[in-house]
Amino acid sequence: MDEDFEFLTLHCLTMKQLAGPANVEAIVGVPAAEAKAALGRLVESGDVKEARGNFVLMPAGRERLAARYGDIYKSVRQSDEFAAAYGRFERVNNDLKRLITDWQTITVAGQQTPNDHSDPDYDHKIIDRLGALHERAEPIVDAFAAEVPRLGRHKDRLNAAVDRVFAGEKDYVSGVRLDSYHTVWFELHEDLLRILDTERDE
Repeated sequence: MDEDFEFLTLHCLTMKQLAGPANVEAIVGVPAAEAKAALGRLVESGDVKEARGNFVLMPAGRERLAARYGDIYKSVRQSDEFAAAYGRFERVNNDLKRLITDWQTITVAGQQTPNDHSDPDYDHKIIDRLGALHERAEPIVDAFAAEVPRLGRHKDRLNAAVDRVFAGEKDYVSGVRLDSYHTVWFELHEDLLRILDTERDE
């Protein structure tokens, strides 16, 4: 498996639509200095465009990635263990989607309305569900990391998000402008979809 720095930097931009070197290091493990150098080369080649200090993947970069995924992840795509772990992941993913819907909305007089988080008992029940879901997710991500070690970084980030939720930082359930549990999970899912060459089941 030849996940070189330029490939991983491009790959990161499929998960994080607008990213800088620190994001590349956090998500796929390329040291920030190496990511910065790789991004510079990729801008020069037209694979990536800089946007106010962050970077976005261009069509040429997508084509370059598409040409390499099959070779890099050939053995993973043939792995029964990885496929079985992905099946378990999708079941947890369905439960997480329901959890996030319940977190973001609340039923009042038979109608779903946005959750203003004024009912601590309601929120605590959802947070407890998140803790239980995370316990189910951890061994699944471990199974992924057994074949693609860098995927273990997603587990570390999920751990960090759930810890902050239980510390009282509720934005870390599903906030979109930070590494919330939902954000990191979405990026993990996107990573897996690219590795396996499959589609997101909406």
